[in-house]
Amino acid sequence: QVQFVESGGGVVQSGGSLRLSCEVPAIIFSQIPNTYSMGWYRQPPGKERELVAGLTSGGNTRYKDFVKGRFTISRDNAKDTVYLQMNSLRPEDTAVYYCNVLELESYWGQGTQVTVSS
Repeated sequence: QVQFVESGGGVVQSGGSLRLSCEVPAIIFSQIPNTYSMGWYRQPPGKERELVAGLTSGGNTRYKDFVKGRFTISRDNAKDTVYLQMNSLRPEDTAVYYCNVLELESYWGQGTQVTVSS
């Protein structure tokens, strides 16, 4: 089954940090542009999934206001991996985190659970 594989989640106290990783399945590269953007999404309990951070192939980033200054998205093209460094975590960051190619938004993985306790 083709899907993204996210890892690195866990339970942390408020103010803590986590680094999420996501492996991009090689098979999808035939379905996306040569220059593609990666994104991290999250789905809090009882809510819909939303994009929180994006990174273009040229290195441009964009973040939702509520994570700006705390989260950093990066990628290692040689490893087909994208990362999300999350600092100063808050209880409201509790969610399942997913990654995907912004131009694709398919083959969703299982995500990785992040739980921030107060």
